[in-house]
Amino acid sequence: MVARRRGASTLGCLFTLLVVAAIGYFGVNVGRPVYRFLVLRDAMQQEVRYAGMRNDAIILRRLRAKADSLAVPGDAARNFRVRRTSDIIFIFTEYTEHVEFPGFVKPITFRPTAQGPF
Repeated sequence: MVARRRGASTLGCLFTLLVVAAIGYFGVNVGRPVYRFLVLRDAMQQEVRYAGMRNDAIILRRLRAKADSLAVPGDAARNFRVRRTSDIIFIFTEYTEHVEFPGFVKPITFRPTAQGPF
């Protein structure tokens, strides 16, 4: 006896593959700016840890170099601010990245901050 093959097509598999590829493509578009934000915030937190040994000019120079090496767009490198009180340091900046989604581009504003005792 010969088994009959089902007449289903492979379009279901092709559609699934297309959806996975689209998610991967747009995931990378969103993932890069988020990665830059996380690395920049980590660099800011490291500067807070060593703020007792560095003055504000050195902290700003190091953070601006980090922002340039990460290719953070916009004014992030120029917008770094360092504020000190008697025992706490605050470091913050703000920048906007344009993320491409299907059919439109969305500007997303990132505001990394770091604070702590020095």
